[in-house]
Amino acid sequence: MAVLPSRPRPPHLPPRLFQAVVTRLRAAGCVFAEDEAELLCSAARTADELDTMVGRRVAGHPLEHVLGWAEFRGVRYAVDDGVFVPRRRTEFLVERAEALARPGVVVVDLCCGSGALGAALVAAVDGAALYATDIDPAAVRCARRNVGAVGGRVYEGDLYEPLPDALRGRVDLLLANVPYVPTEEVELLPAEARVHEARVALDGGADGLDVLRRVTAEAASWLAPGGSLLFETSERQASLATRIVASEGLTPHVVTREDLYATVVIGSRA
Repeated sequence: MAVLPSRPRPPHLPPRLFQAVVTRLRAAGCVFAEDEAELLCSAARTADELDTMVGRRVAGHPLEHVLGWAEFRGVRYAVDDGVFVPRRRTEFLVERAEALARPGVVVVDLCCGSGALGAALVAAVDGAALYATDIDPAAVRCARRNVGAVGGRVYEGDLYEPLPDALRGRVDLLLANVPYVPTEEVELLPAEARVHEARVALDGGADGLDVLRRVTAEAASWLAPGGSLLFETSERQASLATRIVASEGLTPHVVTREDLYATVVIGSRA
């Protein structure tokens, strides 16, 4: 299921434009200038549109915002301006969730952003039902396109607050890609994230785990027996994160994938 299919480079864009785009991107410090130029040239419908897109990229906008999509687990999902861009390392979280999933599983995706995580998971599991929430209206608008494409529902509000109460005790997999950057470190992030993504999707409070604490405080009441909470964190935060999970009655387990620099904590309800 591809939300946004790719388009071939239109014939009215002269081949010489490709090298000109590469030169502009390279001068702006884009490490993968050729790859980005290919994507931009393929997406642009006119030379003027290409010039505008390249200008935005050179000015520091994330490539995904310029294109209007991000690739996640081999599928292109819509990503609007200001919406958190799903990271490649987060594919590992979905991979671990898929390993736990069974046909007909009930999935909740908190802090869903574009909705790519939940959509990617339920697309891989027969009969899965998806409910997603985010507090950012721009993210909710974007997620409704991605999540709606797999038959899921998106609610605007703070964490569990907008979810149907009938889901309590019935959630098999609770994905929570919560912000986990400590407040004082947000300003150290690359400008692409710091300037162009919503701060609410990045700032995790003093130690980076404030939102996680709020998620785990209610997780057990929403999870079905045997259900699991899965979230991403940094390697240095994993020890404290597991203690937070255990303090709320869930059994924690840490899994890592070194090639993606990914650390995922799984908290299971007995």
